Amino acid sequence: MTATKPPALVGDCTRVEVDPRGPRFGGAVTTVVLALALVLIGTPAGTVLIAWQTLVFALGAIVGLHAQPYGIFFRRVVRPRLSPPAELEDAAPPRFAQAVGLVFLVVALVASLAGVTVVATVAVAFALAAAFLNAAFGFCLGCEMYLLGRRLASR
Repeated sequence: MTATKPPALVGDCTRVEVDPRGPRFGGAVTTVVLALALVLIGTPAGTVLIAWQTLVFALGAIVGLHAQPYGIFFRRVVRPRLSPPAELEDAAPPRFAQAVGLVFLVVALVASLAGVTVVATVAVAFALAAAFLNAAFGFCLGCEMYLLGRRLASR
């Protein structure tokens, strides 16, 4: 969630790396936002929370983890209070996870706006489950999907 280098330029073979605690922090905030959205689904406040989290995921997936609001907060407020990370990790898997979350939240937002609360509820619940796994156990479901896809593509 917090980029330590700027995004790679065309022809630059360096990769963007992140403090692995950043995505986990983002997962915790996302868990709270989506839990509230799930409780408030079918209300204007629920739709606003879904829209907000959709924007957060879009920034992380499309612009990059350095632009994701929870990552900015982690980088500026939380990380300075922590010891340096033991190691950094590639930003590509968490960025892919943001894209997967974006797909679920776009479905939830469209369903919420259309008044199809059962679809919105299911989509938010799936995204919430993934965010909770990351926050509570450090298991990034979207990251694992990314790595599996890379392994299958290399065959």
